[in-house]
Order: sequence, then C-alpha cells, then structure tokens
Amino acid sequence: MVESPIGLLRIVASDRGITGIYMENHAHPPSPEAMGARLPSVKEDPHLARCASELTEYFAGSRQSFEVELDASGTEFQKRVWEQLTSIPFGQSRTYGQLALALGDGKLTRAVGTANGRNPISIIVPCHRVIGADGSLTGYAGGLAAKLFLLRLEGLEPAAEATLF
Repeated sequence: MVESPIGLLRIVASDRGITGIYMENHAHPPSPEAMGARLPSVKEDPHLARCASELTEYFAGSRQSFEVELDASGTEFQKRVWEQLTSIPFGQSRTYGQLALALGDGKLTRAVGTANGRNPISIIVPCHRVIGADGSLTGYAGGLAAKLFLLRLEGLEPAAEATLF
C-alpha cells in the first residue's frame, strides 16, 4: 500500500510490470487470488518500487508521464481503449465519444465507457481524463472526489455541476 492525497493505493505487479493500482473504495477490485502475496515493502519488487516512486512524483507535481512497465489483463477491446487513454496528454481530457471515434466507430461510446470503468491501472492509464460530452464528471472506479482531485492536480477544472439552489 502506498499513501497518496486520494487515500491508500494498492499496487499490484507481475514479473512483467504493473497489473493494477486500486484505491481503497475501488468499484471493481480484483479477487484476492489475483492480488498475489503481499510484500512487506514496495522496495521488495522493482516494478512496485518504480511505480510508487513515479506516483509520488506525480502527486508532488514533478511528473506528467509514467515510464514503469505495465501488464494489464483484459479483452482485446479493453486493451485498445486503455491504449487510447495513455495517449491523452497530462492536463487534457477527452470525451467517451472522442475515444470511440479514435477507435474508428462513434457508436462505441458505451462500450468505451465500460472498458474505461474496468481499467485496472488507475492514474497511470489515465481514465480520470475522460469526461462527459457536456464537460461534466462521470463515473470513476475510485469515486468522483478522487477523479476531481486528479483533474485539478493536472490543471483541469471540470464543468460546474447543476444545483437546485
């Protein structure tokens, strides 16, 4: 577990790279078996150590891109969506529709949203940079407060939510 401004982050790795970054209240956590053995320290694994270091730099404002090796598991379509997410630059956002068009079919908006929500490597594969067509915040596996924090950390201010009063 790594401390961060959005709470504790559980980083999971294989021998090939990072397989997941999960927040405490993550909507789609992996099964306990998929988590593997808990190590006493991130220093015990080179992928975990590098990831923790890069996340610390990101939250301190000194890192805008990540270099740690990734090893996400998912369907071919999910992997295509996650690849699109990694192409969204720091400080920018995209809509689900824009991602669907980048994948070659504007009708894939819902499927893109589902794949985005199943992204196992939060923050590094920046699903938080995807917003609604009207500029509003939409779902985030770690909660909307975390999404808002990450967007603001990157200098983005989402559209104000409509209120009754």
